[in-house]
Amino acid sequence: MNPADEILDIVDEHDRVVGQLPRGEVYARGLRHRCVFIQARDAAGRLFVHRRTATKPVFPSLYDPFVGGVVGAGESYDEAALREAEEELGVSGLPRPTHLFTFLYDDGAGRSWWSAVYEVRCELPVDPQKEEVQWYGFLTDEEVERRLGEWEWVPDGLAAYRRLAEFRAAGG
Repeated sequence: MNPADEILDIVDEHDRVVGQLPRGEVYARGLRHRCVFIQARDAAGRLFVHRRTATKPVFPSLYDPFVGGVVGAGESYDEAALREAEEELGVSGLPRPTHLFTFLYDDGAGRSWWSAVYEVRCELPVDPQKEEVQWYGFLTDEEVERRLGEWEWVPDGLAAYRRLAEFRAAGG
């Protein structure tokens, strides 16, 4: 199926479903929907970071500290988190990602989505989707922090990354 044809739930400011439309129309009209962000770490605790392909419809060629994507119509955040993590990492049998928190991402320019943030340990050999991932690596937290000022990052992933740092600093 063409990703633009995937049906998504349209949600309001309280994350209540108010309709359903194809992803292409949701993006074109800037309608609020649901996404998942999964922070994946390897056995050594290094963070999976990747660069999106140039063909991605949203934030092409930018770096991302999360795997993830949209939540399909009728799909739960938890179901989407496991599906998206396995798809993007190219693995099966991943442990269920742990939900940490949810926030409303809004860039102030018409892009807004409810964002559920998760974490998962991936000790399996990864084989990321070629159509989604141009480059990837497992980086230490220090390497990621150093790259924050050097690389161009997806804005929603950067917002989730900063919120996750605040969440952890507050004891979460």
